[in-house]
Amino acid sequence: MIIDDVKHLWKWIGGSALLASMCCVPSILLVAFGLMSVSTADALSNDLYFGPFRYILYGLTIALLTIGLIRYFQHQGICDLDTAKRERRRIVNTSLLVFIISVLVYIVWNYFILEILGISLGLPWEEDAIWK
Repeated sequence: MIIDDVKHLWKWIGGSALLASMCCVPSILLVAFGLMSVSTADALSNDLYFGPFRYILYGLTIALLTIGLIRYFQHQGICDLDTAKRERRRIVNTSLLVFIISVLVYIVWNYFILEILGISLGLPWEEDAIWK
């Protein structure tokens, strides 16, 4: 049962990292399927990444992680405030670990995998790449 709960938590982590990177994914997919030119996709990525949409995605990502953690702890039997107070250390440690893993997955996914895919499709992201 615990293994299933942890697998379920990984789905929330992966989903939150994917959601947080939605400013770049549409451009890559639209160019890959030939539905958008490279220059238009670059403009779309810039508008989404440097506009207010990115912060909306970050807020939704934090909400998604919070819901995932709440559901995880409810499945672990932590359903009321007294139990949460007794298990405070476990809740804090698990929440910090999930947050750190989510940030790392987001960084690898967004700044390495998606950048490499975008550059290979011809998007002009090489000069801004994180490894340069």
